[in-house]
Amino acid sequence: MKNRPRILFMGTPDFSVASLGALLMNGHNICAVVTAPDKPSGRGRKLSPGPVKEFAGVSNLKVLQPVNLKESAFLKELEELSPDIIVVVAFRIIPEEVWSVASLGTFNLHASLLPQYRGAAPINHAIINGETETGVTTFLIDSGLDTGKILFREKVNIFPTDNSEYLHERLMRKGAALVVKTVNALVSGTVTPLNQESFISPGEQLKRAPKIFPDDCVIDWKRDSVSLHNFVRGLAPAPAARSYFGNIKGKEAVAFKLFESNPETEEHPLEPGTVVVEGKKGLKVACGKGFLSIITLQLAGRKTVSAGELLQGYDMSGTVALSREMVLQERGR
Repeated sequence: MKNRPRILFMGTPDFSVASLGALLMNGHNICAVVTAPDKPSGRGRKLSPGPVKEFAGVSNLKVLQPVNLKESAFLKELEELSPDIIVVVAFRIIPEEVWSVASLGTFNLHASLLPQYRGAAPINHAIINGETETGVTTFLIDSGLDTGKILFREKVNIFPTDNSEYLHERLMRKGAALVVKTVNALVSGTVTPLNQESFISPGEQLKRAPKIFPDDCVIDWKRDSVSLHNFVRGLAPAPAARSYFGNIKGKEAVAFKLFESNPETEEHPLEPGTVVVEGKKGLKVACGKGFLSIITLQLAGRKTVSAGELLQGYDMSGTVALSREMVLQERGR
């Protein structure tokens, strides 16, 4: 390490950009940026760079885009770069051949209070599970998945009005500051890594945060309205909770995504999935317990509208929201 530590930054999406920008703004020496290869996008399916590559380009940073992190050419270049610290934010799994290179350590920023919510989708799962608190963690990468020794943790509140997008933005900003704090502490030698087991209270159950697939987004109307409301906001605005309406103007089924909702705990004798129209603006669906009031949604191939706007164009009387089982059958056709 010479005058300033050499930092190799690894990341791809918007969440990573804030941390990279914070390091640059605080005068840190970024020797190179490693990010995912360009991917086809848009109607023309042209190759497009990710947010980190775009930011690195305007910041005149060296960019590496290996397809395989174990390929010999990349490992040789990594050795030549000789990073003191490797910072990983929203990137793929890092092999030991890479994370062991940094003389002061390789650390990852994770969007939860580890060891809770290890996995690819901690923000979504925290809201879905009705948590009122989460946070960001920096930890040294080891051979496990989000299991390395913890450097720092910072708490962040989850508000009742939060969806995954709002919480993402707050965690991104909090995480960027924590990345800078972690780099400074590693350089000065003022941080003691702690085993994750020391953060587990007696009897505490660890919750996972696996990657979310399309079938995981299908609404199960047999659940209670409060848990379904958390499900909706935990997936909003993307990938979005989804279901199908049956019996709209004689159509067999119309797919829709639900972006905003309100839970109602009123008891009822209706079958889960029964759609209730209230005047010209109110629309709600019976759940296993209570109702889920629909605020904004999007029918397949249509723009996002409010419940009132939907009722202006569709007669929703006699409509049902299909069960999860029926939706999965419909999707499998």
